[in-house]
Amino acid sequence: MISGPFLVGMALAYVGALFAIAWLGDRVPALRPSGRGRPLIYALSIAVYCTSWTFYGSVGLAASTGYDFLPVYTGAMICFLVCTPLIRRIVRLAKNQNITSVADFLASRYGKSQSVAAVVTVIAVLSALPYIALQLKAVALSVETVLGAHAMSKLALPVDTALIVAVAMALFAILFGTRHADATEHQHGLMLAIAAESMVKLAAFLAVGAFILFTAFGDLTADPWSIYDRLGKGSEIRALFTHPFHGSFWVTVTGLSFVAVLLLPRQFHVIVVENTSDAELRRASWLFPLYLVAINVFVIPIAVAGLATLPRDTFTPDTFVLALPLKADAGVMTMIAFVGGLSAATAMVIVDSVALALMVCNGLVAPVLLRSRFGAVGDQSDMVGLLLAIRRVAIVAIIGLGYGFYRLLGANNGLASIGLVSFAGIAQLAPAFFIGLVWRQATAAGAIAGMTIGIVMWTYTLVVPWFIQAGLLDAHVLEPGPFGLAMLAPQALLYLQLDPLTHGVVWSVGLNALAFVGVSLLRRPEPVERLQAHLFVVEDAPRPSLVPSFRLWRTSITVADL
Repeated sequence: MISGPFLVGMALAYVGALFAIAWLGDRVPALRPSGRGRPLIYALSIAVYCTSWTFYGSVGLAASTGYDFLPVYTGAMICFLVCTPLIRRIVRLAKNQNITSVADFLASRYGKSQSVAAVVTVIAVLSALPYIALQLKAVALSVETVLGAHAMSKLALPVDTALIVAVAMALFAILFGTRHADATEHQHGLMLAIAAESMVKLAAFLAVGAFILFTAFGDLTADPWSIYDRLGKGSEIRALFTHPFHGSFWVTVTGLSFVAVLLLPRQFHVIVVENTSDAELRRASWLFPLYLVAINVFVIPIAVAGLATLPRDTFTPDTFVLALPLKADAGVMTMIAFVGGLSAATAMVIVDSVALALMVCNGLVAPVLLRSRFGAVGDQSDMVGLLLAIRRVAIVAIIGLGYGFYRLLGANNGLASIGLVSFAGIAQLAPAFFIGLVWRQATAAGAIAGMTIGIVMWTYTLVVPWFIQAGLLDAHVLEPGPFGLAMLAPQALLYLQLDPLTHGVVWSVGLNALAFVGVSLLRRPEPVERLQAHLFVVEDAPRPSLVPSFRLWRTSITVADL
């Protein structure tokens, strides 16, 4: 039996090891990722995409919906296997424009618009709160699973474990993510620690998966394919993996994962901001998809083993990775699973909070200060200190809000459902981001209109039902609908009958794109917007010849505009 103090000691030892790796990566030149080693560190850092949702939630989703966990990863794999030229173009644009976040990227595309940056920042923070809550819930679930009932009393702690983990994550992010005012400076120590975490969670999941496979299904060395015969035993399990194909769900989640792997603040940070060479991207284009395959190899065997051997009313599917070694009385494997899940959660929260704090500072707080009397600070060192203080406060506030979201709404939803709602929130950036790379007439006003309408519809169709399930809103809002109008029901707007996630994405992203295009067509781009659009839309166009040519030097900008 694993004791509470031992569990806490293991968690603290692991976090301490991360501190040591990050510290050494920053201060010991020989350990800094450079040269031939840097592409490997870069590719592994992108695996921060795999959070506790992957470590725990994929098994939970497979145990309830069969193969429907796969599109969470197929979209991300397609992005890197097929669309590497697009990622390369985004990276080059970011380096040329001195961009440090997805908010900076969109603001720069739309004429250096501070309003666009502010809207993007708000959307990114709102979308991240469910995801941060997911990580905290996963850690709390893992502690409760290992220690059993009344876990808090066994730990003899005055507050719940999720809060303690949140404080530790905030401390780590502050120490290693807010040391320099220059946001374009590469954070070698932090990225080395994140890459190490990626290796830990992969090794832990593979080790636990192999253990569960051989303990639950016996010796497969003589006939490795016998596992497929075992999948057919039991009508419930057979039905789970032979149900009709959920086409709309797969298309929706594949699209969301394609967008999320690029536009989630943490993903944009590690893919774009931390990139230093094209060689890194070439390595990541095949290594990251391979990582996604490897970390999902044992998802279905673990889900089947849990359904076949664990009591339904004792363990939730999200905890099968921990519950199966625990049931087998394998203390070492249980602790490996616990550390792997802790690693998956901490990596996401740390990188996301650092990226979001930078966006909050640059997109919301700093502009207000610069327009006020605080903007007249004469001593540059004072301004540097102020910017760093803003980022540190922002990290604490963001993780604190995530903890509040977990306490308020997280208990009533599975890990996978929480993650998908967060993906749908960040997808509200997609129309302005991707269309802006190919359509020169897109405007800042259109981008703001689209994103604002999109996030409002996301809140109404996907988040409001959570408030209703938690008892914070009247159930009649969900069914029959507000004011008794069924056509206004959050999950059946205008009587559209789809699965809740697809319904929310269709309405939010659809109206977002329509408003973006419509307002852009109605409002002519400003001169600075046209200049920036030219840089972003034709950035990869052939360079003009050195021979003077009036046609090549012509521009749509008039003297009056200048």
